[in-house]
Amino acid sequence: MAEPLRKLFDLTNRSVYVAGHRGMVGAAICRALADRGIRPLVATRAEVDLERQDATEAFFRRRRPQVVILAAAHVGGIKANNDFPRDFLYKNLMIAANVIEAAQRNGVLKLAFLGSSCIYPKFAKQPITEDELLTGALEPTNEWYAIAKITGIKLVQAYRRQYDADMIALMPSNLYGPGDNYHPEHSHVVAGLIRRFHEAKLSGAPSVTIWGTGTPRREFLYVDDCAEGVLHALEHYTGESHLNLGTGTDVTIADLARLIRTITEYEGELEFDHARPDGTPRKLLDVSRMRDLGWKATTTLEAGLAKAYADFLKGGGRNR
Repeated sequence: MAEPLRKLFDLTNRSVYVAGHRGMVGAAICRALADRGIRPLVATRAEVDLERQDATEAFFRRRRPQVVILAAAHVGGIKANNDFPRDFLYKNLMIAANVIEAAQRNGVLKLAFLGSSCIYPKFAKQPITEDELLTGALEPTNEWYAIAKITGIKLVQAYRRQYDADMIALMPSNLYGPGDNYHPEHSHVVAGLIRRFHEAKLSGAPSVTIWGTGTPRREFLYVDDCAEGVLHALEHYTGESHLNLGTGTDVTIADLARLIRTITEYEGELEFDHARPDGTPRKLLDVSRMRDLGWKATTTLEAGLAKAYADFLKGGGRNR
């Protein structure tokens, strides 16, 4: 039997600041920390506006976190990215720059910056290795968010080189699960489909319309698996390259919709609106580097979608 991988960094008895604790990812990370007996340091936007450099710096001076998990972000789906390009670029640039600079100034021991698989070129080689970054043009429907997250990766690399700072960057695939955003226009695909199928079931609608052709392939990572991956990387990885977090498997949007139709027990038909954008044709991450570090996702898509729908029915999530 292989020996457990040696920890490079121990989170035990550390002050761990989770930026973005009210978001889906941040909340999952807080749950994962609590499972390890670690009470995370958190702050609301009223306590610290991470888009303001002075407020961020003052918070770090006052609270002195030892570890930072930067999960705070301004997020949304294709429509939101198209409608609010300034917000997705500016807000995410400010959050990344302010938190990373404040962490360096105030002696943070380790930082993890969370991005997204949308950082990769639209036609990246599949499955996508970390080396595909900046090898081609981005998908136009989410380029504003992607550019901000690429900048975050480069900031982490720059601080490592200039200050020898122990900062890492992690790029999850498409996330879903408890605490997702179910806004009718600004949600991501899983949350959006859960809401539409549920409402169609209640209203007796004969069909549900899916944006695009249904042919693009996507990889979906259950948010609590992502949280475990983040903590595992903090403990077992240090290096300049960002790391992919995902399942290593993908599914067409059409098949995803059929799964959600089954889970929500909707009995109507699917219709595909070909006038709507598909986005990137395929986006499957190569997760071999994380697997080499001893981590892999454990929640199947079917099980994760069932948990997500149960959370939705209980009133979980935002913008209901």
